[in-house]
Amino acid sequence: MKTLFTVVLLLVFSGLKAQVDESPLTFSGYLETYYSYDFQNPGSHEKPAFLYNFNRHNEVNLNLGFIKANYATDKVRGNLALMAGTYAQYNLSAEQGLMKHVFEANAGIKVAKNHNLWIDAGLMPSHIGFESAVGKDCWNLSRSLLAENSPYYETGVKIGYTSANEKWYVSGMMLNGWQRIKRPDGNNTPAFGHQLTYKPNGSITLNSSSFIGNDKPDSVRQMRYFHNFYMIAQLSPKVGTTLGFDYGAEQQSYKSKKYHSWYSPVLIVKVKTSEKSAIALRTEYYADPRGVIISTGTANGFKTFGYSLNFDYAFVPNVLWRSEIRGFNNRDAIFTMNDKASNHNLSLTTSLAISF
Repeated sequence: MKTLFTVVLLLVFSGLKAQVDESPLTFSGYLETYYSYDFQNPGSHEKPAFLYNFNRHNEVNLNLGFIKANYATDKVRGNLALMAGTYAQYNLSAEQGLMKHVFEANAGIKVAKNHNLWIDAGLMPSHIGFESAVGKDCWNLSRSLLAENSPYYETGVKIGYTSANEKWYVSGMMLNGWQRIKRPDGNNTPAFGHQLTYKPNGSITLNSSSFIGNDKPDSVRQMRYFHNFYMIAQLSPKVGTTLGFDYGAEQQSYKSKKYHSWYSPVLIVKVKTSEKSAIALRTEYYADPRGVIISTGTANGFKTFGYSLNFDYAFVPNVLWRSEIRGFNNRDAIFTMNDKASNHNLSLTTSLAISF
């Protein structure tokens, strides 16, 4: 009898666990703390203004922490995530009130019975680039210059299709603007974007993404055209490379036929040194001579070469410790070293990320 009772209890608990496991509603979280030292030793404790992650100097801080609820069925999906940290403080500084603390808020519905075609609307991760604000998903501790200075998030409506063999993904979207929740005052011009991703096999990803729109009041409208391309190639089980290139152009003034342009290439090589550790080397260049995205007020504008080397160690699968050395060299002296103008900037950063 005792054995029978035990079997019944096991069956009941197994059934309850199966119901929980099959629930369309799941919860997750992420927390990434850091310490960064900038050898410029800025009195404001703020690192260069073109950085939006890990940008507080000589203090222990939170880069990003969020709690996320995800609802997913065969026909409906949605995400809601609330966040805190210096990423939210600096990257969403133009947004209103509580919206500065919303990481995701979107809902989607499948619109084709026999095809993987979805319409999603709300606040979503950006369709541009291979990096996100979630550090554990990126090869480097810090984000590249092109990632820091292109949208991390977007608000609008998107239609996306994934092929049956999952090799192709294509989407088009109408957006509130260039990394916007709230439109700029006086702006009623819709912005548009596209994404095309091709994965011919499990080792290669090719991606093309674009943005077309005006991010200023309509009375001084300046159209912006932007394209991002990247390729991720896993050369072997231990070695992977990412190659990215951004190019953008914006009208010099209202109704002008002339444009100011900027561009940025980046190359990252990641080597898995053991089951728990890895290193990643990044070289990059960002040229914005007219200050469309990064304004310096100097003769040559922002023409910066960057490099970084990071070491990662995963104590357990959901706990990642990272350390990175990162440097910049600009054509003009836009940095400060020992109270003097300098072309160079160097910083050290370490972080600890926990996901659950």
